[in-house]
Amino acid sequence: MVSLVVVILDNTVLNVALRVIADPHRGLGATQSQLEWAVNAYTLVFAGLLFTWGVVGDRWGRKKSLLLGLALFGLASLASGYAQDPAQLIAARAAMGVGGAAVMPATLSIISNVFDPRERARAIGIWAGAVGLGVAVGPIVGGLLLEHFWWGSVFMINVPVVLAGIVAVGLIVPESRDPRPGRVDVAGVLLSIAGLVALVYGIIQIGDEGFRAPTAWGPLFASVAILIGFVVLERRLTFPSLDVRLFRNPRFSAAVGATGLVFLAAMGTFFFLAFYLQLVRGYTPLEAGLVSTPFALAQLVFAPSSAAMVRRFGPKAVCAAGTALLTISLAALIAVGVDTPIWVVCAVFFIQGVGMANVIPPSTESIMASVPREKAGVGSAVGNTIRQVGGALGVAILGSVVSAVYRNQIAEHLTGLPPAARGTAGSSISGAYAVANGGGTAGTGNPGALLHASNDAFLTGMHTAAFVAAAVGVVGLVIVLAWLPSHSAVHPHVTESVDPSRELELAEA
Repeated sequence: MVSLVVVILDNTVLNVALRVIADPHRGLGATQSQLEWAVNAYTLVFAGLLFTWGVVGDRWGRKKSLLLGLALFGLASLASGYAQDPAQLIAARAAMGVGGAAVMPATLSIISNVFDPRERARAIGIWAGAVGLGVAVGPIVGGLLLEHFWWGSVFMINVPVVLAGIVAVGLIVPESRDPRPGRVDVAGVLLSIAGLVALVYGIIQIGDEGFRAPTAWGPLFASVAILIGFVVLERRLTFPSLDVRLFRNPRFSAAVGATGLVFLAAMGTFFFLAFYLQLVRGYTPLEAGLVSTPFALAQLVFAPSSAAMVRRFGPKAVCAAGTALLTISLAALIAVGVDTPIWVVCAVFFIQGVGMANVIPPSTESIMASVPREKAGVGSAVGNTIRQVGGALGVAILGSVVSAVYRNQIAEHLTGLPPAARGTAGSSISGAYAVANGGGTAGTGNPGALLHASNDAFLTGMHTAAFVAAAVGVVGLVIVLAWLPSHSAVHPHVTESVDPSRELELAEA
C-alpha cells in the first residue's frame, strides 16, 4: 500500500500543480498541449510497460521488481522536480512511468499470492482504499508546497515515500514468482506504446488545430493500423504481453471495459477542473486541493467496505450503482458555473468519489478472479493498463474538447489584440490570464473584458466535455448491466487448499 500510494500521490499532486507549471513566471510557461503531455507521458509509458513488468516480476520475483520500480520512480521524481523546460519535464515524467509500471502490478500480484480467495476481495478493497489515501494526501500536500516553494517541490514529496516503501518492502514483503513464467514480448511492448502514443498525439492535435488538421488524422489512422497489428501479433505468440484470449471471458471483458470507461470519464474531468478551480474561481493550489478532498474521503470510507457490499449484493449491483453515481456527478458539472456555491462542487467531488470507490474493487476482483493465481501479474497488468489507458485517453479527449471549444469561443474576443498576444490568449485560458496580467507576449488594454471572455469560453468547453464524460459513463453502465455477473465467481467457502490452476475454471463457472 505504501508503494501504491507514491504512484497515486504523484498524479494527484501534478493536477494541483498544472496551473503553476503553465505560469511563465512561477513555472515553465507550458502550453495546454504540453501540460496534457506532461500527464500522458507518464501514463502512456506506464500502460505500455505494465505487461512487461508483470512478466518480469513473475519470472525474476515480484519483490525484486517492486524494489527496482520504487528506486527508478524516486530518481525520476528528482529529475522532474529540477526540469528546466516543458520538454525536460515530459521526458522525466516518462521515466517516472517506467518505475511506476514496475510498482503497480507487483503490489496487486503480491496481494493475490499472499491472501487466499476468502480474504482476497477484502484485501483488494483495502488496496483500493490506498488509492483514496494518495488522492487525499496529494492535493493538500501539493498545495502547501506550492505556497512556500517552487513548482518542482511537488515531485520531491515522492522521495521520502519511496524510501519508506523500499525499507518496508525489504523487511516485510515475501518473494513470489510464477513457476512457469513467460518470455518478455519486446515487439508487442513496442507496438503497444507506438500505437497508444500515436492515438493520443492525434487526439491532442485535434484539440490544438481542429478536426481538419492532417497532423491529427495521420497519427490517428497510423495508431489504428499499429494497434490492429499488435492484436494480430499477440494472438500468434505463445507468451504475449497481452493475452487477447482472456477477453473471451465475458466477466473479464466487462470488468475491463467498465473500468477503462469510468477512468476515461473521471480522470479527464480532473484535468480541466484544476483550471476551473485555480483560474475561473481564483483559488490557490492549497484551496483547490481542499475542494477536491471530498473525492478522496469518499474513497477512503467506501472502498474498503465495497467487498462486503459485493458479497451481499453481487458485483453487478455494486459496480452498476458506482457507475451510476459517477455518471450523475459528471452530468452535474454541466450546471457548474462561475458563481456556483463551492459546497455544490464539493458535493459533486464526493459523489464522484463514492462512485469510483464502488467501481474499482468489484471490477478489479472480477479481473483477478478470472486468471489463475500464478498468472496474477498478467491479470494485474491488464487491469492497471486499462485504467492508465483510460485515464490517458480521458485527459487527451476531454482536454481536446475543452481546448477546441475554447479556441472557437474566444476567437471573436481577440480581434483587438496584437498578433503575439492573440496567439497566447487564444491557445488556452492560462494564456489568456497571462496576457491579461501582463505576463504574455503583449498586454491588453482591457484585461477585465479578456478575463470575462476567457472564463465564458472555458466554461462552455468544460460543460461540453462534462456532457461527453457523462455519455461515456452511460456506456460503462450499460456494459456493467449487460455483461458483469450478478454473483462473485469465487465464493467464501473456497479454501486455500484449492489448486490455483483451478481458479480460472471456477471463475468461468
